[in-house]
Amino acid sequence: MRLTRRQLITAVARASGYGAAFATMHALGLVAAPVARSEPFELSPGIGKSTKVVILGAGIAGLVAAYEMRRAGFDCTVLEARDRPGGRNWTIRRGTKVEFTDGAIQSCDFGDGLYFNAGPARLPAIYRTMIGYCRELGVPLEVEVNTTRSALLQNDRVFDGKPVQLREAINDTRGHVSELLAKSIQQGALDQEVGPDDKERMLVFLREYGNLDLGLNYRGSERSGALQLPGAADVMEKLRDPLPMHALLDADFWSGMLFEEELDQQATMFQPVGGMDRIPYAFAKNLGDIVKFNSPVKEIRKTPNGVRIAYSDSQGAPQSVEAAYCICCLPLVILRKIPNDLSPRVASAIQNLAYEAAYKVAWESPRFWEQENDIYGGISWLSNGPINLMWYPSANPCSERGVVIAGYAFQDPNSSIQAAFARSRAGVEKLHPGRSGELTSPIYVSWAKIPHNLGAWVSIADLSTTYYSSVYPELIVPDDRIYFAGDHCSRLVGWQEGAALSAQNAIDMIVDHMKHTSA
Repeated sequence: MRLTRRQLITAVARASGYGAAFATMHALGLVAAPVARSEPFELSPGIGKSTKVVILGAGIAGLVAAYEMRRAGFDCTVLEARDRPGGRNWTIRRGTKVEFTDGAIQSCDFGDGLYFNAGPARLPAIYRTMIGYCRELGVPLEVEVNTTRSALLQNDRVFDGKPVQLREAINDTRGHVSELLAKSIQQGALDQEVGPDDKERMLVFLREYGNLDLGLNYRGSERSGALQLPGAADVMEKLRDPLPMHALLDADFWSGMLFEEELDQQATMFQPVGGMDRIPYAFAKNLGDIVKFNSPVKEIRKTPNGVRIAYSDSQGAPQSVEAAYCICCLPLVILRKIPNDLSPRVASAIQNLAYEAAYKVAWESPRFWEQENDIYGGISWLSNGPINLMWYPSANPCSERGVVIAGYAFQDPNSSIQAAFARSRAGVEKLHPGRSGELTSPIYVSWAKIPHNLGAWVSIADLSTTYYSSVYPELIVPDDRIYFAGDHCSRLVGWQEGAALSAQNAIDMIVDHMKHTSA
């Protein structure tokens, strides 16, 4: 059966998560690789004086827009339906209520100081915009261990279903491939590709790269780990036998093995000390009372000289605000439910768009992965379910307890909470036999059921087909005085960096409009 590009990307997403799917889209040329802004974002002081702007949503895009515009003199009002800033940037701690649209309610009872980033959980060092805002706002960062060679890969079809360490799979694969290539060069099979002058150099490189012996054979490597580490007296190092190449080829480990090679998954990765929501709270503290919480938008209407937004205030009373410009940072599946005056081109573009039902399950647990497996942060991968991964905490290593994510992917939004917990616990048991019983205080976040979100981000199915050719062009230009921002208005869907850059882009367009209308 031949797969279409959409079917291929969807299959990758279901099996290995959003990051692997987006990497596949990069490889197929469907989206551009991330590019950092070449110079810092700056507005002329006072350029926005006496100009009123209303910003819908206090997620990262809305907060960045308000932060930059206010210090350029704009009169900003931010309307946020929730009682907190951040949107999908949400950190769950003891006492947090997780309420679903179907009425289900969970209450977090993690131990003091423990937390769970239900949305974004890492900041790639290459994303200078978000790192820059953390620096400006005084949000302390620490290293997020995104990958570790001590993490595990598990596949039911090979090695009797027993997990193997990432270092084994990576280095044994490298050794086997190096052996094949070295022998091909030695036997003259690649003479057209490798000239006489480079042949010996290539063989020397492959001996080192693959840790081959003088006969160009791969017989195992210390890089793959040891059955016994060297010690005092007569304790000698005992190496592992290499994993057989045919098993590695059948193991379908590639997403886990290659995860850290993707540009936006490479070290160094950061996280705010104490939780990702330290970022939106720092923005909100800076902005003060211009952010109106518990103020859901009820209508979006155009006026001859701008916009009028109807909303409910924190007491439930109807209110309205008029402004020269509006930056709409609401999720598109929320925006289309609000009565509005959007032009037919925009309304039509977002009408049938879908968002992914991404989920995470988190547990509090003793840190058995550190004590037994030398795993400090990073991700273990399962090829055959019932979950796709286990993501270990980077903060506070060697402490008594931590919060581990066991399952982060897409699933049926109608899955019950208890079914999600059961799958998650079973996945932990496959990776760490006998330890799943130590998991406590589970929390399940299904973004398709979270009010004011109704999904995580634009669906892989849409992104891999028509989104960037049909929907996206309608969102990166204004609809009269209404401008759009959010990660969906960037080539970095799902990342805070995309949301921040989209806000800066919307501001640039507003300033440009002001210059042309005043000329």
